[in-house]
Amino acid sequence: MGALPRLGVPLLGSSGTFLPVKGSTVMATVSFKAATRIYPGGDKPAVDKLNLEIEDGEFMVLVGPSGCGKSTSLRMLAGLEEVNEGSIYIGDRDVTHRPPKERDIAMVFQNYALYPHMSVADNMGFALKMQGVSKEDRAKRVLEAAKLLGLEEYLDRKPKALSGGQRQRVAMGRAIVRNPQVFLMDEPLSNLDAKLRVQTRTQIAELQQRLGVTTVYVTHDQIEAMTMGDRVAVLKDGLLQQVDTPLNLYDNPKNKFVAGFIGSPAMNLIEADITDGGAKVGDYTIPIARDVLAKAGSDKTLTVGVRPEAFKVADEGLPVKVAVVEELGADAYLYGTAEHGENQQIVARIDARQVVEKGSTVRLAALPDKLHLFSTSTEERLTV
Repeated sequence: MGALPRLGVPLLGSSGTFLPVKGSTVMATVSFKAATRIYPGGDKPAVDKLNLEIEDGEFMVLVGPSGCGKSTSLRMLAGLEEVNEGSIYIGDRDVTHRPPKERDIAMVFQNYALYPHMSVADNMGFALKMQGVSKEDRAKRVLEAAKLLGLEEYLDRKPKALSGGQRQRVAMGRAIVRNPQVFLMDEPLSNLDAKLRVQTRTQIAELQQRLGVTTVYVTHDQIEAMTMGDRVAVLKDGLLQQVDTPLNLYDNPKNKFVAGFIGSPAMNLIEADITDGGAKVGDYTIPIARDVLAKAGSDKTLTVGVRPEAFKVADEGLPVKVAVVEELGADAYLYGTAEHGENQQIVARIDARQVVEKGSTVRLAALPDKLHLFSTSTEERLTV
C-alpha cells in the first residue's frame, strides 16, 4: 500500500505536485498497552486497560454506544487526554506523555474546526505555515490535496460559502497536507445528512487506501464501522469487547453485547429454557447439540441469537404476530412480536414475493447452522 513521503521530503511529479510513494520506511503502527484514563472524581475508568495493536497502514474503527470510551481512547492517542496508567506507542516511540505536536498525528474533528476568516487554501496550509514550510511547497501540497478531494475550485472561498460535506473535505485536506504518521478521525460524518454520509464514508475509505496512512476512526454508527474498517474494535463501558474484521464480528461475536450491537437490523436475542436436545421458547424447541448445551454449565436457560436472515417462514417454529412488513425489492423485513409470553420484538428477512399479511401470525424457524448461543450468566459465546 502506498504512503505519502514524509514532511519536508516532497517527491515531485511532472506537474510539480507531490505524489504518493511506495515502500516508506516509516512504520506507523499504534499500540495501546493497558492504557487507562480515569477522569478526576470518576468512580471507574473511562478507558480501562485498553490493549490494542493497530498495524501500519491499517484503517481501525473504534465503535460503541455513547460513553463507551471510544473518543477518550482517540484523545489519549492524540495527547489531548492524560494517560493515568499504561502506555501508548506510535511505531517504536513511547508517546504516552509527549505533547500532541510531537506525536506526528493529524486529527479530523466532528465540527470541522475551520478558521472562518481564512480561505480554504489557507485553512488547509495553516499547519504547514506554522511548521515553517515554504510558501511554494505549501501551495503544491494544498493543490495536490485539493485535487484528491475535488476542492480545486473552492480554494479561494471561505468556509461559510461551503456545504457541510465540502467543509468536511477541507478538514480532511488539512490533515492530508501535513502528511502525518497517523490520521485520527472523531465522528467526522455525524453532522452530514444520511445520503452525504454514505457518499463521504466511501470517499474516506478509498482515500485512506490510496494514501496508506494508518487511520484510527471513531464512530457510534456500526454500519459506518462495518463498511469502512479493515478491523473494528467494539467497546463498552471503557472495556474492549472484541476486535476483528467486520465479517468475523458479524459471524462470530464474542459475547451477547457484540452480537446485539453489530448488524442492522440487530440480531434477535431470545432467552430460552434448556431442555434435552435443545432450547425451548414457548412451544417451539430449537434443536441444539448436547455438547454445546453442556457448555452452559448450571444455567437453566441460555440466550439464542438469530440474525434476521437466519429465520424462515415454516409450518413449525416460533409464532410471531406480524406488525409491519418493509418491502425493499428483492427482500422484505418482517417486524412482529413473538407470542410466547415475553412480547419480544422479532425481525426476520424474508422473500419480498412471499405474501405475509399485517396482523397475521406466522411461524418462524431458526436455521440450526446459523445460531449464536450465549451463556445467561456470563453472556459469553457458547458456540465455537
